[in-house]
Amino acid sequence: MECTMNITEIMAVLPHRYPFLLVDRVVELVKGEKIVALKNITGNEEVFNGHFPGAPIFPGVMIVEALAQASGILGFVTTDTTADDGKLYLFAGLDKVRFKAPVVPGDQLMLESEVVAVKRHIWRFQTRATVNGKLVCEATLLCAYQDRDKV
Repeated sequence: MECTMNITEIMAVLPHRYPFLLVDRVVELVKGEKIVALKNITGNEEVFNGHFPGAPIFPGVMIVEALAQASGILGFVTTDTTADDGKLYLFAGLDKVRFKAPVVPGDQLMLESEVVAVKRHIWRFQTRATVNGKLVCEATLLCAYQDRDKV
């Protein structure tokens, strides 16, 4: 089943909140397969106060976090759970992370994630972020799906 999600629906699934919620909209989601989401980069992002004054660049680690949050949405929707069910997706590893171009205010990050494998409670996602069709980041993410009270 393919679906979309607005910010209210995203917040009903993910535990993240401002200023750390990094997915603004889901434009495509196929359970168990893939997600395409977006993050609008504005000059109002708190991170630009220090990264870098006079030359704002959205940090690479924040791009990876946005990809992880999109992957988490895909995982939650696939398992028919939410963070309110006492579940979390936690980073378990990052492989083959590459940054190809800077991301700046005014850009719209398209976040794509595909489920590669699920073994027990470890999910492997192949992810990529683009701006105007140009690759800016790619990474393989490993996430551990676990009970929140075991963190």
